[in-house]
Amino acid sequence: MNILEVMRVGPVIPVLVIEDLAQAVPLAQALVAGGVRVLEVTLRTSVALAAIRAIAREVPEVIVGVGTLIRPEDFTEARDAGARFGVSPGLTPALIAAARDSDLPLLPGVMTPSEVMTARAAGFHQLKLFPAQPAGGIDLLKALAGPFPDVTFCPTGGITAETAPDYLTLPNVGCVGGSWLTPKTELAAEDWSVITALARQAAALDRRKVTGFTDSSPVTGA
Repeated sequence: MNILEVMRVGPVIPVLVIEDLAQAVPLAQALVAGGVRVLEVTLRTSVALAAIRAIAREVPEVIVGVGTLIRPEDFTEARDAGARFGVSPGLTPALIAAARDSDLPLLPGVMTPSEVMTARAAGFHQLKLFPAQPAGGIDLLKALAGPFPDVTFCPTGGITAETAPDYLTLPNVGCVGGSWLTPKTELAAEDWSVITALARQAAALDRRKVTGFTDSSPVTGA
């Protein structure tokens, strides 16, 4: 599965910071119950790789990816844990080389036109705009659409349930990433029903059914 196919599964990719390994599987199950099948587990905690491994093993209907991928060795560790795609906050020459040597599809992060050009020259046409809201949000994405008509973005960072629909109306946005599906209070209380309800609302934000979304950017396997 390439990155464009991952982005087409649903309108929202939840960004998960899992502190408690015991919550990994029930959290994934709660999101799937609400219709969200693509998850990004960030490498920000000591249990992240174990959480990916548990989700991949016990919730096979989930397409689990690894986020905060910043080192070349992260590719192998993530793949061995069962991740099916990777997400990085930025893009370095070392990550470009590692992506070319790996069969783990990568969604690299960019923030400026120069970074988009670098990623595009390296063969990436599906990109994560991060941090989206501080970088300029919807206005920036509209500005980038002109010089980069063959690039599709997954804006992440500062996006909420209220602003996500506005992002999803843009023709160069394939999906959005966000953490609002797993609020800290409900996660701490293990209130899975609330998380399922939030996932259901997010899954209903499918702009393709409303605007006839089509993606003309090249498909990249890197």
